[in-house]
Amino acid sequence: MSPRAKKKPSGTVTFVGAGPGDPRLLTLRAVEVLAEADVVVADASTRARVVCHCRPDVEVLDPVSSADGEPLAAAGRAKLIVTAARAGRSVVRGIGGDPVVDQGVVDEIAAVAKAKIPFEVVPGVSVATGVPAYAGIPLTGPRASAGVRVLDISEASIDWATVGATDGILVLRGPVDQMAEIAQELVAGGRKPATPVAVTTQGTTTEQRTIVSTLASVATDLKAARVTLPAVTVIGDVVGQRDALSWFETKPLFGWRVLVPRTKEQSASLSEQLRSYGAVPHEVPTIAVEPPRTPQQMERAIKGLVTGRYEWVAFTSTNAVKAVRERFEEYGLDARAFAGIKVAAVGEQTAKALIDFGVKPDLVPSGEQSAAGLLEDWPPYDSVFDPIDRVFLPRADIATETLVAGLVELGWEVDDVTAYRTVRAAPPPAETREAIKGGGFDAVLFTSSSTVRNLVGIAGKPHAVTVIACIGSATAKTAEEHGLRVDVMAPEPSVGALAEALAEFGAARRASLIEAGEPVTKPSERRPGSRRKAK
Repeated sequence: MSPRAKKKPSGTVTFVGAGPGDPRLLTLRAVEVLAEADVVVADASTRARVVCHCRPDVEVLDPVSSADGEPLAAAGRAKLIVTAARAGRSVVRGIGGDPVVDQGVVDEIAAVAKAKIPFEVVPGVSVATGVPAYAGIPLTGPRASAGVRVLDISEASIDWATVGATDGILVLRGPVDQMAEIAQELVAGGRKPATPVAVTTQGTTTEQRTIVSTLASVATDLKAARVTLPAVTVIGDVVGQRDALSWFETKPLFGWRVLVPRTKEQSASLSEQLRSYGAVPHEVPTIAVEPPRTPQQMERAIKGLVTGRYEWVAFTSTNAVKAVRERFEEYGLDARAFAGIKVAAVGEQTAKALIDFGVKPDLVPSGEQSAAGLLEDWPPYDSVFDPIDRVFLPRADIATETLVAGLVELGWEVDDVTAYRTVRAAPPPAETREAIKGGGFDAVLFTSSSTVRNLVGIAGKPHAVTVIACIGSATAKTAEEHGLRVDVMAPEPSVGALAEALAEFGAARRASLIEAGEPVTKPSERRPGSRRKAK
């Protein structure tokens, strides 16, 4: 008798709530299962914020359309999921909001359970609670004892007049084109015409917009504001707390598109800081970092570092740290090669890169984070205390001579070594170039003179409405030489201080508009005809 064939083990299915829109609202468990997924089933509204946590080889399936382009019902979506799982694969079904508050998704879960496939449900932030929270509207309060009722506007069976006869907070989800009729029926059922209403579109994203009105005026106000997108609508006295509790839309750079013209490696921390202020950073590399044309000089310096040629090594950028670290790895060296050598870092970011490498710097400027600041704290050479008089300075091919000249003046010999070259990056896509020249960006951050020259060279001048922020006086001078008026200057030459200075500018601008009784707009929403000129 032939042996019985082994049954192929079934895969698993995890239903993951992806939240209302902000990608940072995914839970830790959601990120864990996404990292292990073989297949992700997610529609266009949630795909980007779940796939970014997956392996590059993950297969992505669309649960909305069949092969012939027709929308899939819950049974069709469940069949898609079950088929993938029965192939022995780990399947993650990504859903906007929370899985168990969507009846269609609950039907999918039931179908997977019926097929006897192991499954898990990872809850997510519900749209009905997350969007009001981001709009600064609590769903409880002294006059909210009757509770909260969440309704889907698309359900045809809702008797709105009956709903209006009840007390409590209403949270409505769905399109706003029926709002006039709904408001009328709620009033007819007993709700007061002056009942506050807040309509929030694209909630929890930097495109979020909230219209505050009343049942009597909401239809007119939505029409005037040209609101057509699906929304979350809160009806009740709790809307009145928005003035005091709004925290998201009042961020200093809320919704601002900010151009970050830096190398990709350098822009990550800056972009994250900008997001914390409500901005939408757009990273455009203007500088590419390449190895030196002739590596022999760097090779000799690394050998000298190991054999005791240097008393100091001075790092003036994170790129210099990276260049030395890569050479160390090529030669099988690690941070222990710095034993007995003093190490200097020009600023906090460079110091952090060294610490990540396993090297704690002995000297970081106590004042200005620049070559000049480093020289202020650098000790002069003393033949009694310094057995070696030589400094290894790995840096860019276009670096200034300020540090070299200052160290020589202090009595040190300097091996000024080209550790990397900075070259102009390729032009950004046509869409980005048009946005730069046409006023599509609200601000641009220049972190060096080379970023100014390179951005203008590969994409053209920023439009007159774009706020220009510079990291220091030298960068500002270069911007002015290119016909740009500098609006913001960092109080100290660091990217963190530059982002903070832009946020302070945005906050002051917002306060000024509110004080003048004008609507709060972004710089890109005001477009004078002429370009910004240096004064």
